[in-house]
Amino acid sequence: MNSKRKPLFPEVRVNGRVIPAEDIATEAQNHEAPAGKPGIAWRKAARALVIRRLLLDEAERRGLHAQPQELAPGLRETDEDALMRAAIEAGISPEPVDRSQLRAQYDAAPERFRSPPLYDVAHILYAADPDDDEARRSASARAENALARLADAPDSFETIAREESDCPSREQGGRLGQIGPGDTVPEFEQALELLGAGETGPRPVVSRFGYHVIRMIARADSAQLPFEAVEKPLAEALEKDAWARAAQEFTARLVEQADISGIDMTPPQGGA
Repeated sequence: MNSKRKPLFPEVRVNGRVIPAEDIATEAQNHEAPAGKPGIAWRKAARALVIRRLLLDEAERRGLHAQPQELAPGLRETDEDALMRAAIEAGISPEPVDRSQLRAQYDAAPERFRSPPLYDVAHILYAADPDDDEARRSASARAENALARLADAPDSFETIAREESDCPSREQGGRLGQIGPGDTVPEFEQALELLGAGETGPRPVVSRFGYHVIRMIARADSAQLPFEAVEKPLAEALEKDAWARAAQEFTARLVEQADISGIDMTPPQGGA
């Protein structure tokens, strides 16, 4: 009786060179897969390592040398990553982007190119833990009292903020400075959209931090940007897309020319 167990996954070879199963298992940890379906992550990992091997072999064939780049402060490419990048850069010639393409992209839907709104805002925060009902009731009452005081003395906002706010902005009379979309929690941001310059919100705004009394000092609404303002970032985006397409086509050619066994390099629908 043969007690030797059949491997769970087939041996993967690239141009006669085996990709160790343990390397694929390690790489599989970087790929998502539905619960209970580890084979999907394994196949994704195997494809990634096949392409990695092909790019490293291409770099060797071309006589390239690793010149790691700094990706972020204190973070540099590995030698292998630098070699793969060099192989791609040596093997592709992305289509250049000219100004007429940029203009056509802009003119097709100029309304897509808008500046974000900016708000100059002040607030008074009455902090309360979301799970502390008593603290929430107290904070709500304090916020309502502040609004009543402001109704009688609209110019007292800064004074009340310095006396009562639980936010460090109290030192600036509640002023948060200029903020835009994504700078605050959604509830706060939604309230800003409804306030005009000089207006104070009629009701406290509730967030996970507590109750906010909000004043809009000034605002600059979203506006359509002229072509000249978006030309450079649009060119960078189109160049990035062109580079990605060319890199994908290049790796596809390497796969087509290689002798690969043990893995289907064409993922089925759904990316499995």
